[in-house]
Order: sequence, then structure tokens, then C-alpha cells
Amino acid sequence: MKLLIVGGVAGGASAAARARRGSEEAEIIVFERGPDVSFANCGLPYYVGEKIAERKKLLVTTPEMLRSRFKLDVRTQSTVEAIDRARKTVRVRDAVAGRVYEESYDKLILATGAAPFRPSIPGLDLPGVFTLRTLQDTDAIKAQIDKGAKQAVLLGAGFISLELAENFTRRGVSTTVVERNLQVLTPFDPEMTTPIVQELASRGVTLILGETAESIEQSPEGLTVVLTSGRRVSAQVVVFGVGVRPENHLAMDAGLEVGPRGGIQVNDRLQTTDPDIYAVGDAIAVTDVVSGDQVQVPLAGPANRQGRIAADNACGRDVRYRGTQGTAILGFFDKTAAMTGASEKALKRAGRAYRKIYIHPMHHAGYYPGAEQMVLKLLFDPKDGRVLGAQATGGAGVDKRVDVLAVALQAKLSVFDLEEMELAYAPQYGSAKDPINMAGFVAGGLLRSDHPQVDIESILATAPSERPFLLDVRTPKEFADGNIPGAINIPVDELRSRLAELPRDRPIAAYCQVGMRGYIATRILLQAGFSVSNIGGGYKTYKLFQP
Repeated sequence: MKLLIVGGVAGGASAAARARRGSEEAEIIVFERGPDVSFANCGLPYYVGEKIAERKKLLVTTPEMLRSRFKLDVRTQSTVEAIDRARKTVRVRDAVAGRVYEESYDKLILATGAAPFRPSIPGLDLPGVFTLRTLQDTDAIKAQIDKGAKQAVLLGAGFISLELAENFTRRGVSTTVVERNLQVLTPFDPEMTTPIVQELASRGVTLILGETAESIEQSPEGLTVVLTSGRRVSAQVVVFGVGVRPENHLAMDAGLEVGPRGGIQVNDRLQTTDPDIYAVGDAIAVTDVVSGDQVQVPLAGPANRQGRIAADNACGRDVRYRGTQGTAILGFFDKTAAMTGASEKALKRAGRAYRKIYIHPMHHAGYYPGAEQMVLKLLFDPKDGRVLGAQATGGAGVDKRVDVLAVALQAKLSVFDLEEMELAYAPQYGSAKDPINMAGFVAGGLLRSDHPQVDIESILATAPSERPFLLDVRTPKEFADGNIPGAINIPVDELRSRLAELPRDRPIAAYCQVGMRGYIATRILLQAGFSVSNIGGGYKTYKLFQP
């Protein structure tokens, strides 16, 4: 069997190594148009910031290693220009030898990846304007910083841009981030990005939302980015991070089917519409595990797994890809933001029924030194409690909890299962009631009707005169330090003796700092005959929406 693989990095390199382990006899050729067959593209911003000191650390493997260890025919600087499906051949341009030739195949795997989107605006090709995709891009950006650049503009506020913002800032570069949407990290729900926005401000990064670049001009300072509002921002480095587009031209020219957003269409065996051609990684459309929709999710983890599965199937096995749930994480200085599964925005777009809860737990026992608080948002089915998605922002421990919830989502577990999860506990690692358990307790109680809950957004969207009676059950000092406008303060420990101060002809919305005392107040008032709900997540959740 002769297997050709177009593209290296995550999906292609994984496919090649997996195919060799499956067959010693197969002829396996890997074509990579660049000089590096497999590199750590997620590490590129950290090399710019010199957190990763040695460039060679970014090389996951080399052509020489793949040749010697896996007996692979690795051809770098070789671009596959066309596929002839009828003759089962590809046309290859060798940039080093300066020749064009054909290569036949029995099976073909496309791992062509995705390219940074470059909008058509004046000044796009000026010196100092970059995208970040390859090691060569990284070298060019780092060289500009090394030469003494003091100002940078990052267009787009996605994962890579924020990672670059951190690394530019670490190197003393004054950084401005411009985002056309009204939030950073658009896969997240807006309120869950509030701690990241606050961290940007605390680190001196200028954030401009709701604007885009209209043009880039040369100036005495180097470059000037002109925004849609007319605002002008000076820089010596401009990096476009406004999204990626699937590299689908090879597939389209060969007549393979692509989706409405450009992703190559594949089945669950990762076969394209030609059964002898497979596709993996950022170039393909994948099935969202929650909605069942076809989506584009450019992530390294799924690309690696897809490479393995495509190789197995090309070598005669029958292996299925389950779909993608979009588990992702960002570190920005001392803050971490992570998510898995559906966001609330996505569920609303799909018309999918859901409930949600917010909790604000410590990442380990509060009495043990160093406990850090996080906010965790859980989305679940209102009928059976099945986990639909989760997001968390904070410091330490965010990654652990989102990873657990990612497994719960893939295993189709419910919030009732979260209540019963037995997780490792010692005071320096967690709590006897882990944040995962706490999320289950709150969500499970909600579905059992133990504590009626109202979301803060619905209160904020209601005219003040029509809102429920707002009852703040925190201490007077907490109330004085900040409260929801219009609230009346009765501490929970005084509540039973002050019931006469509360209206019986009007709904009451109780809240505390994070939800626990509000829950206790709700239980007291329910049993005293009041119409009452707990404001989910308390005052800290309110501050996510009203920072």
C-alpha cells in the first residue's frame, strides 16, 4: 500500500507515524511545503516572549528523525499542487530542486491546515505587518522585537493574540489589542471573559472593542493603524489574528465536497467524498458533539487524534471519530480561561433548551495557604441534567475542573453524576466538596426544585420598577462595599427575626456574595411562605455582567 500525506505539523505527522506503526511494508511519503515538518505552533508566542529560550525546542520532530525512526519518505519544501483522482496521482512542485513531478497513491491523507485570514485593507503588505502561523513568521516577529520595537498592535482578541499580548508585554512592548466584536475570546460567553479583560487592563494592555483596522500607513514611528472610528494607533509591529480559513483549494480543485464555511467534508472515518482520500485537522468540518452541527474547530488535540484515526482507516482498520467538543484553554499572566462543549450563545443560536449555574469556589481548601478563587459556569439539559458545556476563569485549578467536565460531557454524564464524583482530595489540591461536586449540588438542587433560581441578566433586563424585591443577605460591610442598585440589606443570620420587613405580595430575589447564603435565605423564606428565588452566583456573578 502506498500512502501519501499532504502536510505535516499535528495531523499529518501523527498520521504518518501511526501508519508506519500499523504497517512496516507500506510506502509512506509526507509532503510539507515549508522547511519544518512538525513544530509546536502553540508554543510560537512564547518563543517571541523568550519564555521558550531555544528555537530548537519548538521542533517536535525533524525530517531526519522521521526518516530514521519511522522509515518515512519526508519531502520538505514540496508543494502538492493538484490531485488527479481518476489516475490516483498528485502533482508536486519541489522548490529546492526546481522540478515538477507526479506521484501515485493508493490512499491519500490531506492535512493542509488553515491559513490566517488577511482582510483586504491598504497597507497589509508593509514591512512590520505579520500573521503568525509558521516558525518563519515567528522569526520575523521576534527579530522586530529584538531590534527594539516598543509598540505593537494586535488585530483580533483570540487565543493567539492574547498570548502574544502577554509575551510582548513581558518584553516591554506597549501593546494594543483591537477586536471587532464587543468581547475578547469570542468562543466564550461574554461575562466569562470579564476577569481576562481586567487582567489585560492591570498589565497595561490597551483593549479596543467594537472596532477594526481600516488601513495601515507608514509613519515616522514606523506604522500607524487607522481604525474604523478614525482613531490612529502607532506601532512598529502589527499582527493579524482575526481568525483562520481552511486550506481547501487542493480539495476543491479535485472536486471534493466542502462545507458552507469551507471545511472539507468528511464522514466519521475521516473519509472525504472520495473513499480513498482522507482529511484531518484544521482543514476539515467536524461534528459538534452537543449540537450535531458541522463546525470549524482549529485545535491541536483533535487534529492529532484525527491523524491517528485517518491512518488507521487508510491501513484497513475501522475506527470512528466521535466529534469535537471544543475543549480549549488560555493562560494570560496569572489568569486562566478554559471551556468545553457548548457556550450559552451557541445553545441560544441552536434553540436548544438549557439551564445554567455559576459558582465561585476556591481551587483548594480555603484554610490552606494559597487558595485561589475561580468562577465556573455550567450549562446542562433542563430535563435530564446532561452536561452540555462548561466555562471557567480564574487562577490555579481551572484546567483540572474543565478537564473533568470535558470527560463528563463526552461520557454523557449528568449533573447528578457530578454530585457523586469521587475526586482526589488533600487540602493543597482540592476540597472535600470539590468544585465539580459543588457544581453538581447547585445544578442538581435546581432541577429538584430545592431552590428556585433567577438569572441576574433577567433582572438587569427588567425596568427597576418591575423588578422583584432585591434582598441582599450579606453583612452590612459587604453591602456597603458594593451592591445591586435597589437592594435592601438584611443579613442571613438576622433573617428569621426580620421577616415582617419583607413583602408577601411581591416576588423576592435574594442574593449573597457567591450564592450559598442566598440559597440558605431562599430555603428559609420558602418555608415561611414567601415567593422567593436565589440570584444565581450572587454578587460576584453580577460583577461579571457589570464590572
